[in-house]
Amino acid sequence: MTVPTVRWTHAFIDRPRRDAGPALGFWTAVTGTSASEPRGDRGEFLTLLPGTGDACLKAQEVGDGAGGAHLDLAVEDVPALVESARLLGAEVVSGHDGWAVLRSPGGQSFCAVPWQGETVRPPVVEGPGGATSRLDQVSIDLAPEVYAAEIAFWSGLTGWESQPGAFPEFHVIRPPAGLPLRILLQRLDTARPASAHLDLACSDVEAVRAHHEDLGATPVGRGARWTVMRDPVGGVYCLTGRDPGTGSLPHGSVGGPT
Repeated sequence: MTVPTVRWTHAFIDRPRRDAGPALGFWTAVTGTSASEPRGDRGEFLTLLPGTGDACLKAQEVGDGAGGAHLDLAVEDVPALVESARLLGAEVVSGHDGWAVLRSPGGQSFCAVPWQGETVRPPVVEGPGGATSRLDQVSIDLAPEVYAAEIAFWSGLTGWESQPGAFPEFHVIRPPAGLPLRILLQRLDTARPASAHLDLACSDVEAVRAHHEDLGATPVGRGARWTVMRDPVGGVYCLTGRDPGTGSLPHGSVGGPT
């Protein structure tokens, strides 16, 4: 089976409609972007526009649910990607004019969309005091029984480099140089429906955390090299001690997602 090449990716920040304004204000501030004009039948979609480079972040109002995140894969042949995903075990949730919503074998939603010629990754963002960060990873949180199947699915669908992370509960799907977003698969300890959250690579996790707190976020947990946060409307995301330029852990360090 020949799978179409993924030309670009977008991370979607999915938040309840009632919280759309505060969520958008926070995420544009921490990513150094500005909001596009709304689009969609209900004005539910926005693009977060960087000062330079091509956009790779978008926002969606999702009714009154809890929100979360999802990934869009942009290709030149959307029907071919949809068929490849289906053959790899995905379910087609809905088809639209030129794009489709799908669900991975483990239950994570994602979209197949047409490539619009994006090629230039946005730069890292510098915060107060000089610490830098970049939203560069979609983390898919998975029950133990679907973890192996999701590794096989996302590896096969993207064709990207696929390798274990620094801990056995992590697996990294790393894109070719120039693409803006990695996929991190995380095996949970207990069974629950698949979900996704966003991760930022940070040159200094504590400095970035303090900046995010000033903007209304709240820390809720810590790992070996990451801090779990909630944005001002309750959406979970992580600050990770990875190089914002490369996405990798600093040379010689141990622990945390690579």
